[in-house]
Amino acid sequence: MNLFERLNKGQPPPAEDRPKPEANTASSELARDLQKLHDWLQNDWNKPTIRARDICRLGPNSIRGRKRAVDLAKILVGHGWLIPNQTRRRNMLEWRVVRGLGGHPTLATVSTVAAAAGADARFADTKSSQPSQSSQR
Repeated sequence: MNLFERLNKGQPPPAEDRPKPEANTASSELARDLQKLHDWLQNDWNKPTIRARDICRLGPNSIRGRKRAVDLAKILVGHGWLIPNQTRRRNMLEWRVVRGLGGHPTLATVSTVAAAAGADARFADTKSSQPSQSSQR
């Protein structure tokens, strides 16, 4: 046994031989943040409506970015826990909170993460189906 073989005995295996970390860490992070937002809305938020600004300012720390908060809210819209409200400004987002009866379900499932892409399409359909204020005048 030479010097290099003895030195390699205590070394960790090369990167190619190491087990890969969980491939869907992003989806598990999404599910965890989705569950946090849902729990916060059901347990700590006591007003009937919530705005994206409220989530960014007062919500769980991991969800305080506007894009992240809006994306998670859209997923909750797809699951029926939030209902979009018409607002007076085009860039203001507001939802009505649906309170669960008899506890609240666990949202951190694979189907929730898979439905994330579908929630964006459903949310866009509800926005486009609402008549604009200029056409009503």
